[in-house]
Amino acid sequence: MPSNPRNANGLSPRPRTRQVVREVFAKLNYTILGDVYCDEGGAAFWKVHRKQCQTMGIRIGEALKPRLSQKGRSLYVGAGVAELPMLIVETLEMNRTIQAYNLRKREVDILNRACDGLPFAIHATNAQTAPGTFDHLWIASVLNDPECFPETSALAYGRADPARFDPVAFQQERTQIEGLLDACLPKLSRPGLLSTTVEEVAWMTEWLTRHQVPFRIEEQLYPTAIVGDPLCLIRLEPVRKARGKGQEG
Repeated sequence: MPSNPRNANGLSPRPRTRQVVREVFAKLNYTILGDVYCDEGGAAFWKVHRKQCQTMGIRIGEALKPRLSQKGRSLYVGAGVAELPMLIVETLEMNRTIQAYNLRKREVDILNRACDGLPFAIHATNAQTAPGTFDHLWIASVLNDPECFPETSALAYGRADPARFDPVAFQQERTQIEGLLDACLPKLSRPGLLSTTVEEVAWMTEWLTRHQVPFRIEEQLYPTAIVGDPLCLIRLEPVRKARGKGQEG
């Protein structure tokens, strides 16, 4: 990934790409997605978030374009409806290879049907199984998911009740999160780009610091459509070449 990347196609996705995003969202089965995302009120939920997912996803795609290399590889952990615009932008406009994962099989089936014919598919299995290395890793609103990590989520969002907080359950969740990071973060090349939310930054920076990986957190934040967590971008610095004997400072 270039140190000062510029995408020859410009920042804004082309009209055809935007049209593909609209077509994909039109094909989604919002009745089933309402059951997947909500205990009740799924129809009202998607009436609000359907357009937001497209608009905010395109904005994030615009942010990723100048920061990613053509024909690179991205690993998406927890790719759902909100990630579809970014997947479409990366593959159609940058000829990038996507490995996307989501453990909710019902959602994966809907997403893949809507994306039939596009150059990517979403896998209903663990992202830890993704082969190879990537120059972009997306882990957004995963480590603070209240369904998978209820105690961690309560801490992340300041909702933890000291009278009811379960430290044993939290330790189990922490072990799971650390296992996920130990499996996925080493797949990210240097230089590389890590997309995550502000609430998850502490997990990422602790891992990177512990493994002595230099990084820089960009100041610009990008709102996400469904959870509302602000997305931030972390740059992993290039590997420094070892200096030979006789070279100065």
